[in-house]
Amino acid sequence: MALLHVLWIALGIALMLWLNMKYKLNAMLALLLAALFIGVAEMVSVSAGWLPGDAITLGSLLETMTTGFGSTLGSLAILVVFGAVIGKLMVDSGAATQIAQTLIATLGVRWVKVSLVVCGLVFGLAMFYEVAFIVLAPLIIAVAHEAKLPFMKLAIPAVAATTTAHSLFVPQPGPVALVDAYGADNGMVYIYGIPVAIVTIAVTGWVLPRFLGTLDFAIPEIMQADEVVAPEDRPSFAVSLLTPLTPVAIMVGATVANIWLVEDTLAYDIVNFVGSSEVAITIAMIAAFVLFGTAQKRDFSWVMERFEEAVRAIAMVVLIIGAGGALKEVIIDTGIGDFIGTLMTGVDANPYVMAWLITVLLRLATGQGVVSAMTAAGIIGAAVIDPSTGGIDPALLVLATAAGSNTFTHVNDAAFWLFKGYFGLSVKDTLKTWGLFQLCNSLVGLGMVLLLSVFVG
Repeated sequence: MALLHVLWIALGIALMLWLNMKYKLNAMLALLLAALFIGVAEMVSVSAGWLPGDAITLGSLLETMTTGFGSTLGSLAILVVFGAVIGKLMVDSGAATQIAQTLIATLGVRWVKVSLVVCGLVFGLAMFYEVAFIVLAPLIIAVAHEAKLPFMKLAIPAVAATTTAHSLFVPQPGPVALVDAYGADNGMVYIYGIPVAIVTIAVTGWVLPRFLGTLDFAIPEIMQADEVVAPEDRPSFAVSLLTPLTPVAIMVGATVANIWLVEDTLAYDIVNFVGSSEVAITIAMIAAFVLFGTAQKRDFSWVMERFEEAVRAIAMVVLIIGAGGALKEVIIDTGIGDFIGTLMTGVDANPYVMAWLITVLLRLATGQGVVSAMTAAGIIGAAVIDPSTGGIDPALLVLATAAGSNTFTHVNDAAFWLFKGYFGLSVKDTLKTWGLFQLCNSLVGLGMVLLLSVFVG
């Protein structure tokens, strides 16, 4: 009867997709209805004795949904909204066009994709994913417009590079936790991880798009300039590029400073306050007010008009992300993670494949990359520390688990809705683009780990 967990989740997600895709019900409402359906189904199953667990009430279900909604927005709302404001100011001030034209003039159209991939890798290593995406997205749109390319053909490799770097490498929180859980060596994770990342991005960014059709989507509303800005009225290339990179500099600077700072001191507290993603992006937004606005001889009312336009354009995306958080919280509270772990325990299979598969199943169920990876590490970790098993490389196990966390995701993942909302896609097109390139990332990553394991264990 424990399979009822899976049944209710599958039916809930199917309900959401059916309501949204067939009847065009707003995604926020569809997500909340799906969360309510799963919660009520679990409540009935527990009260009828079909599933073990503590009794669920409608009141506790409501609390779970509001907790999920609030906690998700608590960590993301500022990043998404302020990031959208920076993007809007970049577009309307001509900064995004300045960057795009300079890159194309310097590198040529052939190499702009590579330059965006490099940016994606750097951003993915240096920042929280949401910040990295929001800084990268306006550059993708602007470069695509100037190069007269469908923006999705640049978005797929660039965002794939961001998610790959974010999921595979320290200092991001997921890889840090996995290295600790498996007792792996950071250096070996990088040595093995670099070829894994290169091949993954090459296949996902250059091969996969050839099989996805034209990928010719309309420019998102938030990324459309209100007016054409003359070259002499645009910020310089350096200002245009460095302003959105301000969060990177601040957060990397804080990470480096922490090497020498002592915890629980005033200096440590100040540096980590300023270096937090929320404060860093706020500083970047204020810098954009000045450098893209008043410093370009535009009055402050012009800046505030762009601020309000960006907030209006991104507001529904933020609410949809919150509703996705409510669905995620209900799913997690069903105990699906424990059920999948129990289901896979004792299965005789290649440990790298097992680590990957458990993580993929948990990521699909919960929508949380770090949680799915750490749960999988708890299940599979004994294979690393048990001397009788032998032949297992902890660094490869880190990469296999990380590849599993960087996989196909859907409506319970905030990143899915961020990609959909920012690029103005339908759910179907988001599954076709985001979903497939993430799945490709994951499969190629696992394949590279298995290939390396032939030579290094």
